[in-house]
Amino acid sequence: MPFGEIVVGSPGSGKSTYCYGKHQLFSALNRPISIVNLDPANDNIPYPCAIDIASLITLQDVMSEHGLGPNGGMLFCMEYLEANYDWLEDRLKELGGDAYVLFDLPGQVELSTNHNSLKRIIDKLGKSGFRLAAVHLCDSHYVTDAAKYVSVLLLSLRAMLHLELPHINVLSKVDLLTQYGDLDFNLEFYTEVQDLTHLEHALSSTSPRFAALNMAICELIEDFSLVGFETLAVEDKHSMLNLTRAIDRATGYVFVPPSDAQVPAGAAAPDPAAAGSERPNVQALLSSAMGPRVGQRSDVRDVQERWVDAREEWDAHEKVQWRREGEALRRAAAEVGVDAEAQNRDLRIRERRGL
Repeated sequence: MPFGEIVVGSPGSGKSTYCYGKHQLFSALNRPISIVNLDPANDNIPYPCAIDIASLITLQDVMSEHGLGPNGGMLFCMEYLEANYDWLEDRLKELGGDAYVLFDLPGQVELSTNHNSLKRIIDKLGKSGFRLAAVHLCDSHYVTDAAKYVSVLLLSLRAMLHLELPHINVLSKVDLLTQYGDLDFNLEFYTEVQDLTHLEHALSSTSPRFAALNMAICELIEDFSLVGFETLAVEDKHSMLNLTRAIDRATGYVFVPPSDAQVPAGAAAPDPAAAGSERPNVQALLSSAMGPRVGQRSDVRDVQERWVDAREEWDAHEKVQWRREGEALRRAAAEVGVDAEAQNRDLRIRERRGL
């Protein structure tokens, strides 16, 4: 059964960077991953692209041929992809039944909030067997302004209701948060979407004419009680791993290591001849389904300490750790080189002796 992520978000929220970082992480973990670029305006793709919509249609061609602007041309491209879904389906089948696919979508928010082409494409992917989750990236600097934060909440809620998928909202670029000013509350207030009445003073002071409207929007968001956020710093492996665990839980994905990997205690003995999806792993299954998420950056308070409260101290600590790891690797490489040299010397001696 193939799994995947529908990666959506506003322009500049870090969708392509996230896909590239995920490809690097999964390659290091020996997990399968393929990335599908569905942005017809993306001509500078940083990641290895398994399927590129540019081979079907490009935004520039649509704008030139039909006289459309960027937004209208993007909607046309999505409608064209929907009409030619068999093109995408045939190429996805070539990735195999155990594929894990990231769909990198354009930044036009109307595609994930009110336009139906993307939703119908997602429905077709589901009918073809894909288990999908929506990963909605929002730039974390919006939380430094109460009005922008409420607008992001409303956008996230609209996307959740429209796409109708297991949904993970993400505050991206959290490592850059301090560049945009101080937070009025702890980061946990924003990720857990706690009592929004605390924002009333900030909202009223910036736009007193719309105080009642602002609070009505806050009440609407709280009535649905759906929106929450994970955090992401792409260059931090602990942050990427924590987000990966959240997405795996949303989709029900359990990664089963290769047949030649060491089996952990409590895991079922795999059949080497079976496909990956047919080799259950008890420990991975239960930890994904029920176990608490553990590890660094799994608690938003740790995230705040790392990137907001004590960033300079953490940076200095990690530099020391990296230096120690580098020295350990150099020593290990030197020891391997000495051992190899000794083996070659013994081999030459044996050859001279005719052994």
